[in-house]
Amino acid sequence: MTTLQLKIPPAVVFVICVVFMWLIKGFLPDYSMHVTGQKWVVYGCFTIGVIVGLVGVAQFAQKSTTVNPHRPENTSSLVMGGIYAISRNPMYLALLICLLAIALYWGNIFSLLIIPVFILYMNEYQIKPEEEMMEQKFGQKYLDYKKEVRRWL
Repeated sequence: MTTLQLKIPPAVVFVICVVFMWLIKGFLPDYSMHVTGQKWVVYGCFTIGVIVGLVGVAQFAQKSTTVNPHRPENTSSLVMGGIYAISRNPMYLALLICLLAIALYWGNIFSLLIIPVFILYMNEYQIKPEEEMMEQKFGQKYLDYKKEVRRWL
């Protein structure tokens, strides 16, 4: 079943990535990246990430469908409008944007290496199982949606 393929909840994956970024900052050579206005870029990225995530959750709530990543089979409707017309996974995209903000905040360029690891993990262990379940549940309607809207952006 789809839920058995989920190894670590997305929020925990996010926290683990933040911890690794912090460890990188503390233990690897300081290859700092500092740019003019970096603080404002960090604030902007983090704000955008939070807004994207909240909009994604709100649109699920509007359709009275689950946001629980452990129970994708409880999805009651396919959300394809609003932010879901731009990204099939805005809540995960929000976590990714926030990770980018944190990497920029700490300023060690090696922290950016965590971002592709996050994407690969989420694709394999979270998104693909969810997509399989959605294909089973919503059939051609979901397949058409997948053709129209990208996984991340």
